Amino acid sequence: MFEANRIYFFDTTLRDGEQAAGVNLNVSEKLQIAKQLEKMRVDVIEAGFPASSQGDFNCVQAVSREIKRSTVAGLARTKEGDIRAAAQALALAENPRLHVFLATSPIHMEYKLQMTPEEVLAEAKAGVSLARSLMSEVEFSAEDASRSDLEFLIKIFKVAVESGATIINIPDTVGYALPDEFYKLCKAIIEGVGAPESVIYSVHTHDDLGLATANSLAAVRAGVRQVEGTINGMGERGGNAAIEEVAMAIKTRSDFFALNINLDTQRLYPVSRLVSRLSGVTVPPNKAVVGANAFAHEAGVHQHGVLAKRETYEIMRAEDVGCTPAVMVLGKHSGRHAFRDRLELLGYNLDDLQLTKAFEIFKKLCDEKKEATDGDIEAIVADEIFSVKPEYHYELKDYTVHVGAGLSTAAIVLTRNGVELKDAATGKGPVEAAYLAIKRIIGLCPKLDSFRIRATSERANAMGEAFVILSHSGIKAQGHGASTDVIKASIRAYVNAVNRLYSTAAVRDIKFTGEVAAAS
Repeated sequence: MFEANRIYFFDTTLRDGEQAAGVNLNVSEKLQIAKQLEKMRVDVIEAGFPASSQGDFNCVQAVSREIKRSTVAGLARTKEGDIRAAAQALALAENPRLHVFLATSPIHMEYKLQMTPEEVLAEAKAGVSLARSLMSEVEFSAEDASRSDLEFLIKIFKVAVESGATIINIPDTVGYALPDEFYKLCKAIIEGVGAPESVIYSVHTHDDLGLATANSLAAVRAGVRQVEGTINGMGERGGNAAIEEVAMAIKTRSDFFALNINLDTQRLYPVSRLVSRLSGVTVPPNKAVVGANAFAHEAGVHQHGVLAKRETYEIMRAEDVGCTPAVMVLGKHSGRHAFRDRLELLGYNLDDLQLTKAFEIFKKLCDEKKEATDGDIEAIVADEIFSVKPEYHYELKDYTVHVGAGLSTAAIVLTRNGVELKDAATGKGPVEAAYLAIKRIIGLCPKLDSFRIRATSERANAMGEAFVILSHSGIKAQGHGASTDVIKASIRAYVNAVNRLYSTAAVRDIKFTGEVAAAS
């Protein structure tokens, strides 16, 4: 039974969040995020869209197997095949939920569905009824609700409730709504549907106009009790409502909302960092709640005020979101237990084999530099531990670069299945030369959509982290590499992205042409 004075959080980082351009998380990475979401006491974790790909099916199945306290949801259209695939993927879940959706706006019904309103109502009834016959907890979403006719929305939500839906979701799919308008829409739906008290109303907002958090809070004021969003607001186009923003707004302004949340907000910052590292999507420094500058004060008058009394310029404490600076310095004399504790503080939960491998790499790093920062440790985990192993898995064995005034040369040695593969190329710079050499080795020419590099800390001996996005045959894959040598980090990021391209292609049963002869 739902508590009327509590807000439930439905996290869709692993589904809608992963739909952000260039993001491609593997099962191991998704499990890490899911485990930390569960530790943070997220109520519902939407693990994927099982019918969309074998990879999504495997992820939902894996998360269902590992997560015991949070509800695990799988997304499905109202089509029978989708619903049965989601139910199958959720079979091992302790607390499963089938989340079915169907578009309801005139533009979607006419141009996407090519169905009449009457046909959409019948489809909703059939889909929800089937879902409820397979699972006791069913959520129904009216896609593009904010651009739908109110009378039709009330009608279809009534049909969904009568067919067994236990959660009614009102999505602002394209981020079109304004807060006052969305408040009125949600309130009218709740009053018009008149569902039993056991049915909870939910919202799913997007940030195309920068209003996702504001719209979610407006819906809460209207009586909605489940908020859907993602960590860091990651997602399609402008992204989703940021879980951390909605949670801290309700907690900080408890005088206004007078509602409870069950989230452990002290895990917000570590989970934000984890998602950023594994997805490759950087959190802007001025990002609310979890940005690097969220609790920084540079102006003299602000610093004076904070020193006199923190509340002069801080409406919440850094400690409230888990942003307390770590005081323990890790270096070459640090032990395995201290290293593991720091990893857990940063939001990582490694098994014994992963911990052993990460600790060995950490020790090697400490031979190169005196101390390892949190950024260094996170880079090690993201780069070394959560890498994919497809059939065509390449590893960097060695490289040499020569930099000239206008021309650079790179010689690269990769291994695949224990076999050394080597080639060389020239380019305008060492990174371009290295990437051209790798293309010659693998016999594949993916397009480089994005390349960026950053330091893991502000220290002179910081590690360099490189992020690339490659695309080929309709597949996009991000790659990550870290090293004290930025050229090596750049090469590792490219190789990591190549491996992800092959892994995704294998899941989608796409065959790249030309690579076998070149790589054999």
